[in-house]
Amino acid sequence: MILSFKKYKLLVNGKEVRKLVVALALVSISVVAWSQRSVTIDGYTVLPVIVIEGDTLPNALIPQVVVFPARKFKNDREYRQYKRLIKNIKIVYPYSQIAKNKLNEMEYQFRTLKTEKEKEAYVKKVEYEMRKEFESQLVNLTITQGRLLIKLIDREVGKTTYDVINQLKGGVSAVFWQTIARIFGSNLKSEFDTNGEDRLINELIILYENGQLY
Repeated sequence: MILSFKKYKLLVNGKEVRKLVVALALVSISVVAWSQRSVTIDGYTVLPVIVIEGDTLPNALIPQVVVFPARKFKNDREYRQYKRLIKNIKIVYPYSQIAKNKLNEMEYQFRTLKTEKEKEAYVKKVEYEMRKEFESQLVNLTITQGRLLIKLIDREVGKTTYDVINQLKGGVSAVFWQTIARIFGSNLKSEFDTNGEDRLINELIILYENGQLY
């Protein structure tokens, strides 16, 4: 909320003062304290307040800041790999969120479908819609980005990509796509190892989720 009193001016003893500033500011503070929102008055931020044992204290939500140990790199090559990983996470992470949300939606819809025929038709419909919307984007991912996406799906969904395909389309389809993935050096059964080999990726994702990955 932004308020300005610049157009309300009153000349008193040869000096300009802003009309009603004090009164309206007090009213604003009262409103802010009730609504728990800050207001800006001519560039000054008035925080919401809370009274504790007679003391009036500012009451503001401080954004969470995530801190990890400083990164140390052996050489320029390792630093470039690190920056490339950040770039790949920024590209791939949104797709893992789409996969998570879509799977949650599908699992909810599945509970409303009574027959296998209805479920198969629904899966085909969703597959068509997803291909139409995202296939042109996903085919442009590099092999490295594709592998990263497979791992992030496991991180976000709690299931490997292989398990997701097996659940929705059956074992034959899962085996088929696993074979294709293997040809390109990927593995649909890849699991996300938070405390092991994927620890760095996990830390970078946490920073990304908090708006701190640059």
